[in-house]
Amino acid sequence: QVQLVESGGGLVQAGGSLRLSCAASGRTFSSYSMGWFRQAPGKEREFVAAISRSGGNIYDADSVKGRFTISRGNAKRTVYLQMNSLKPEDTAVYYCAAGRIVNVGSYYLDADYWGQGTQVTVSS
Repeated sequence: QVQLVESGGGLVQAGGSLRLSCAASGRTFSSYSMGWFRQAPGKEREFVAAISRSGGNIYDADSVKGRFTISRGNAKRTVYLQMNSLKPEDTAVYYCAAGRIVNVGSYYLDADYWGQGTQVTVSS
């Protein structure tokens, strides 16, 4: 079992930055690949980024490539999402997830566990 708790969301102006954190409980954190998803109002949840168990492989959605960076600290059982150059279209609830990385034409995180989400709002 893995429990995930996100933090770091908030309101920021376009062009600004935020850093999301996701703290995981359980001793098996390093056994899971980790990722971030987001869901905007009226839209389906979409994949944002994923990082392998060791942190050696990272996968980003095209919409955030070059702006968002995922990282993890296995000793602290925490995964981060550094978000720079934020745009109003990045406004969404951001979810942390734990699972395995799969290739379904593009790389994706097949999640077993989800956090409760943290709101990110980017004003224009």
